Amino acid sequence: MMNRLTDSFTLENGYSIPCLGYGTWQTPDGQTAVTSVKKALETGYRHIDTAAVYGNEVGVGQGIAASGIPRDEIFVTSKVWNSQRGYSRTLDAFAKTLSDLQLDYLDLYLIHWPANERQFKEWDTLNRETWRAMTELYNQGKIRAIGVSNFKPHHLESLMKTEVPPMVNQIEYHPGQLQEKTVRYCREHNILVEAWSPLGTGKMLTNPTLNSIADKYNRSAAQICIRWILQNGLLPLPKSVTPSRIEENARVFDFTLDGEDMKTIGDMEYFGGSGLDPDLVDF
Repeated sequence: MMNRLTDSFTLENGYSIPCLGYGTWQTPDGQTAVTSVKKALETGYRHIDTAAVYGNEVGVGQGIAASGIPRDEIFVTSKVWNSQRGYSRTLDAFAKTLSDLQLDYLDLYLIHWPANERQFKEWDTLNRETWRAMTELYNQGKIRAIGVSNFKPHHLESLMKTEVPPMVNQIEYHPGQLQEKTVRYCREHNILVEAWSPLGTGKMLTNPTLNSIADKYNRSAAQICIRWILQNGLLPLPKSVTPSRIEENARVFDFTLDGEDMKTIGDMEYFGGSGLDPDLVDF
């Protein structure tokens, strides 16, 4: 059980990853990214998640630098975007990401979305070529851990047979969207699951069931969602640019949801999801 913001999960290669990450999806670049990342680090977060396609890596890097916190105390994740798949393009994308963030290495690098059969006849080969580049960067020490995002079991299978299998899978996960088959596969193969959009881009916050449970614990619906994910053994990546909510989202370690409430949340019907299916997306 994670009881402190400084607690961490241990990845398959022994590397530690802080148990709560600060997400930056939809955070504008420039001063907003700088200020919000700096605020998250001041609050106590030590895990920052970004991606090339977010268009905010420059601001995120500036926020990290402005915090004054030593680099080795901050876990930084980024992702290679779909248009940069393949061996050589991935190497180029990584170099740009590192330059934009103004960092010497990444703690975690992910394939943002799997190539799928709908778009590519040789989709599995394309994923493996992207992975080959990431494995090379990992072996060179430029990345401390490598993984994927939005991969289903059938996307993962061939990567599991490679020299360095994925250590992380970041998927959409929140009340009403459990992706049980994918989570089960990852657990069976020692892949840590991270939860993107743990608040359903804010849609969880107005749900009557979640708010009723929140009232019981004198908490917010956001805190209930984040705590529920942690107690399920997953790593949540909440995002906010509002200072008070950045702080609120980190205050989830001084209470525990009881078994009945965990089940109630786990049994909720689908609502508030993105609707994105990795097998069907065309971007």
